[in-house]
Amino acid sequence: MKVFSQLKKNLKNDFSSLKTIRVALLGDTATQFLNQALRGTGYDAGFNLQIWEADFNQIERQVLDPTSELYEFNPELVILFQSSHKLLAKYNKLKPQEYSSLADAQLELVDNLCTTISGKLNAKIIYYNYAEINDAVFGNYANKTEQSFLFQLRKVNYGIMSYAAKTPNFYIADISAIQNQLGKAAVFQPSVYINSDMVLSIEVLPLIAARTVDLISSMYGKFKKCVILDLDNTTWGGIIGDDGLENIQLGSLGIGKAFTEFQYWIKKLKNRGIIVAVCSKNTESIAKEPFEKHPDMVLHLDDIAVFMANWDNKADNIRQIQSILNIGFDSMVFLDDNPFERNMVRENIPDVTVPELPEDPAEYLEYLYTLNLFETVSFSDVDAERTKQYQVEAQRAIKQTSFTNEDDFLKSLNMLSLVEPFNKFNTPRVAQLSQRSNQFNLRTVRYTEADVEKLIGLDDVFTYTFTLQDQFGDNGLICIIILKKENQDTLFIDTWLMSCRVLKRGMENFTLNTLANFAKEQGYSYLKGEYLATPKNDMVRDHYKNLGFEQTGGHWLLEVKNYTNKKCFIDYK
Repeated sequence: MKVFSQLKKNLKNDFSSLKTIRVALLGDTATQFLNQALRGTGYDAGFNLQIWEADFNQIERQVLDPTSELYEFNPELVILFQSSHKLLAKYNKLKPQEYSSLADAQLELVDNLCTTISGKLNAKIIYYNYAEINDAVFGNYANKTEQSFLFQLRKVNYGIMSYAAKTPNFYIADISAIQNQLGKAAVFQPSVYINSDMVLSIEVLPLIAARTVDLISSMYGKFKKCVILDLDNTTWGGIIGDDGLENIQLGSLGIGKAFTEFQYWIKKLKNRGIIVAVCSKNTESIAKEPFEKHPDMVLHLDDIAVFMANWDNKADNIRQIQSILNIGFDSMVFLDDNPFERNMVRENIPDVTVPELPEDPAEYLEYLYTLNLFETVSFSDVDAERTKQYQVEAQRAIKQTSFTNEDDFLKSLNMLSLVEPFNKFNTPRVAQLSQRSNQFNLRTVRYTEADVEKLIGLDDVFTYTFTLQDQFGDNGLICIIILKKENQDTLFIDTWLMSCRVLKRGMENFTLNTLANFAKEQGYSYLKGEYLATPKNDMVRDHYKNLGFEQTGGHWLLEVKNYTNKKCFIDYK
């Protein structure tokens, strides 16, 4: 990670080609250096963070005054930093009988601020939680009495988590966890605070900025989807081909414990929806043996979406994994104990994230925890099924090789699609697919759950979700359409995005048939599409052209009056 001086140097670079995001930064302590760290870190992540910084300790005035500079700036993202030291100052001014009311009053203020912002701006909110301060008035008894500041501070942090769980567009950047990781002395320097009212040290700013930008990246579709594992001395201790099944190191004793706990971490990632793949220089049958037979293995073959074990170049095998999963290299993490293999992958596929694992396997997890590789702003029950979906996709690919005619193969799948508008049940998945989809995404407009909820029931907006299932299984919700009434004749396709897992099965034709027939039934003459290029969606550059739309200026038009349904082998469920 870069130090603060390196982030400042980034500010001299050309930001013009980067995605611009308008950010408002409001703090109750000095935030000038945090501003610089955020912008410098944003540059490295591919963002031009145009930050408007409020004057010192003006949060409430800026939020509660409808004519303030905050609303004039109209940010897409608001960062709120209310510090523990200002909270302690509030506590110090209370009468003893009022101490126990501090947390409730602060949570009420947070709710008021965020509700006001959401009512006036279509903006996401990042809130820094509270690094702990123990004023040592009560000693350990602080944990037993609501009168103590420590009790109230922890109650606030818990309350903010509960608030975030039920509040769309509200996200927590965890300063408390950073202080726990580094220690208070690294985060807070008393002399700097007394002289400048700055509660965050220069040294910690890059890490806080990194965690903040991790959140922003995830909001805008940049996050890790897959972890690729080496096996020998990474997933277990020893070399399976040389040491044999009985002698690899796993279990609850010695260094085997480190590998077992590493596997538990990977298993939790898989359960959260991260795709797990294997890339190992090994004979495949030998490499699979521990997964099938070793009693201390936590991971099993049904946890692995793609298993590549051979003697080929690992960079080439990772390219093969990527082609099977059909995800970007920049959404992949490769874990390998061997420095040579790590450098080989870095040099040949620079977009893949390759952490520099410590030499001692006992240090693997603590090191990986600090990297925050798998940031996310959403989670749904669908995520847990992701590995199975990719395994099923491999079965489809195998079956397809037995057909010489593609139409015959598609017919044999017996595909069905459930078509529904957005509703309270599919809203989480709609928002998640909007945030995750980068390749098959015509305009790459992101929608949070709160955004989706606002669309439901609007008279001039028509929404569609499409599922897809076949004889191999159910892919779940895989396509989203948002139509907006442009005028009496035209429906504008605001959003057309689709999971790449279902490409080449005719879903594009099925979707257009649905939209065109709806437009005709409602008396519209045209469907209007737009393609906005991003670094990742070149695959749909000719999407509208291939579907028969005519280009008109920067848009594409389809006259629906004489539209004939396109060939597809998907039926309505």
